[in-house]
Amino acid sequence: MIRQIFLAGALAGLIATPALSAEAIEGTWLRPSTGTLVKFAPCGSAYCGTVLNGSYKGKSIGKLSGSGGNYKGKITDLAAGKTYTGKAKVSGNTMDLKGCVLAFCRGEKWNRK
Repeated sequence: MIRQIFLAGALAGLIATPALSAEAIEGTWLRPSTGTLVKFAPCGSAYCGTVLNGSYKGKSIGKLSGSGGNYKGKITDLAAGKTYTGKAKVSGNTMDLKGCVLAFCRGEKWNRK
């Protein structure tokens, strides 16, 4: 009887174990200033951003590495054709994305779609 209770408890523990969760940056994001949708997905040891709509559909906007809501890497401004050092901080359904050249930075808040 004790053995059956132990096995039932062990089996329940396996079933109740939560699945590994995705990184905070993964998913589809809306850039409010342009209406552009960008999907961040794993690519190697980083996360690549790909435009899902509009005139830049299918283009890469950069690659960011990190975890736990903090990421850094390269961000491309497709309209200007320039790549910048970038960083992103994800908190819930908001991502604060910044691109910098030397000491000059510009940023935008994106929303999870």
